[in-house]
Amino acid sequence: MTTVDGYVQSIWRHPVKGFTPESLSKVELSVNACFPGDRLYAVEDGPSGFDPATPAHISKQKFTVLAKIAAVARVRTSYDDATGELEARFDGKEVLRARLTEETGRGALAAWLTDVLSEDIGGALKVLPAPRDYRFMDDPEGFVSIVNLASVRDLSQRLGRAVDPRRFRANLYVEGWPAWIENEASRASLTLGGAQATVTKPIVRCIATHVDPDSGEKDMDVVSSLYEHYAHRYCGIYAKVVRSGRVAVGDGVVLAMP
Repeated sequence: MTTVDGYVQSIWRHPVKGFTPESLSKVELSVNACFPGDRLYAVEDGPSGFDPATPAHISKQKFTVLAKIAAVARVRTSYDDATGELEARFDGKEVLRARLTEETGRGALAAWLTDVLSEDIGGALKVLPAPRDYRFMDDPEGFVSIVNLASVRDLSQRLGRAVDPRRFRANLYVEGWPAWIENEASRASLTLGGAQATVTKPIVRCIATHVDPDSGEKDMDVVSSLYEHYAHRYCGIYAKVVRSGRVAVGDGVVLAMP
């Protein structure tokens, strides 16, 4: 057994799929559960076929996400767990405050985004709440997403320009691991603070990573760069929690590989 020690550099959630990530100081992870507060809502761009009575994984291309609409990065959102209220801002537009736990609030957000993203949307927008324990993840096994910051720095060095880790929209960013060690960790065990998890698969990257998280401009071909320099399109890993526990910024992250 080989163990690799690191620590949690930062923790993030994405309450509305595709929109602004929010930093956390700590989080409680639960067995077989998705990351808390992550992808609670998604904005449907035309009929997606999603059925809340029998929720199944839906392609991200059915929603207003960066891989489809780069301007989504310029919308700034902030979600309040206690009230269910989302605040949304966009240059030149009136600030929106809408309670997403209510149908009228979801309708208000859909109308506001229709105005903001009018040139890019393909159909009628509708805000979908995730039913029960379902979440609008990019992958059916994407319970917790983890990115190794050393790998991002290595890619930056190969490209001769900084690559913002936020392009990869992870839940946990880890320091202390060797670059790309995560690509050797399929089915490895993970200690995440007080929780335990199992690595399920590497994360295959898409064109959402081409979008600058601040400007909303497509200014970098990350997917082609990964393949050119490493002969793969991975950056990060998905993990599934097998023992519940708390994870906080600064906590240890130990990768145990057979």
